[in-house]
Amino acid sequence: MKKFIQFASFITILAITLSGCNNQQKEESTEVEPMDMANLKVEIQAMEDAYSAGEKAKDADAVVAYYSEDAVSYSRNKQPISGKAAIRESVAKSIANDTLGEYNVYKVVDLFADGDLATEIGSWTQFDASGTETENGYYMSVFEKRDGKYVCVRDMSVSTKPLKEGM
Repeated sequence: MKKFIQFASFITILAITLSGCNNQQKEESTEVEPMDMANLKVEIQAMEDAYSAGEKAKDADAVVAYYSEDAVSYSRNKQPISGKAAIRESVAKSIANDTLGEYNVYKVVDLFADGDLATEIGSWTQFDASGTETENGYYMSVFEKRDGKYVCVRDMSVSTKPLKEGM
């Protein structure tokens, strides 16, 4: 009987030890790799540069490649625009109405990310055809990683230009 108790004690201690080790392995396997914010910033800046290049080339399709199908864009002095098709229509109209050859440059100022979501705070500067700055402001974009790449699901921009009298 004494040998049986010793054997049972040994098995119990072994089981507890192994199950303790097993839990540590599970915990280690669920750890998430830290996000490489430097690479993400480069990726988002490349998206901003492509957006700007699309505007400058007057290519609405290149501009809206930035957005998801269900994106919502909040612009100054306009109602929110819902959906990639509606955003494309608005961009195409804006491009068609531009007779001055204005273009924008976008710059990532700050970036926050967790999992498949990223939030960018950026600055924009508008230039006329001669390269003279005409206006500037800030924007915020929320990105979601879908099918392995980030797309903008929400964006909003503001101008630093004072409102005109009577507005």
